[in-house]
Amino acid sequence: MPLTNPDIIQRLVDKFGESLTEFGEPYGMLTFSAPREMNLKVMRFLYDEPDLGFQFLTDLCAVHYPERVGEELALVYHLHNLVENVRIRFKVFLPVAQPDVITATSIFESANWMERETYDFFGVNFIGHPNLKRILNVEEMDYFPMRKEFPLEDQSRIDKDDEMFGRGGSIDFGNREVPDEPRTISEADKDKTWI
Repeated sequence: MPLTNPDIIQRLVDKFGESLTEFGEPYGMLTFSAPREMNLKVMRFLYDEPDLGFQFLTDLCAVHYPERVGEELALVYHLHNLVENVRIRFKVFLPVAQPDVITATSIFESANWMERETYDFFGVNFIGHPNLKRILNVEEMDYFPMRKEFPLEDQSRIDKDDEMFGRGGSIDFGNREVPDEPRTISEADKDKTWI
């Protein structure tokens, strides 16, 4: 019998009751949330149960939701049952003030580098990780660049050309502006090599 999303939901509710929330199926992939103190219990259950068999950690990442006060960081696990070819996603929400969660390296060895990358960019502290340190950014960084804590651009700069960023101006990067005329390449420019 094929493994379906309603079957998985029923098994999870039978095991964990109302602890798991936010069940949904965006794009057909079962998604739900678990409390951070239950991340390993849920993963271990999904891994060990023979009729579930989610034994492959496809991805582990984070998302910053600044508007969710007290649970600004979502740690997202993507698990895959290779036999049934079924994927699920579950989230663990963490406060940005104390983004601590138990490492998943005791279940999935592949979580090692994924957790290090998530720490490096979002600052999630994986308790019990064998070697939690930055792997892509320099050690001297005192911030986490993927958090939405910084403005996307400096609004006080006057040296930026809005035309280059698609905010107004002419359609051919300021070279000419002819209303109601399609953009064309001049004969002189046709022979140029564009990089």
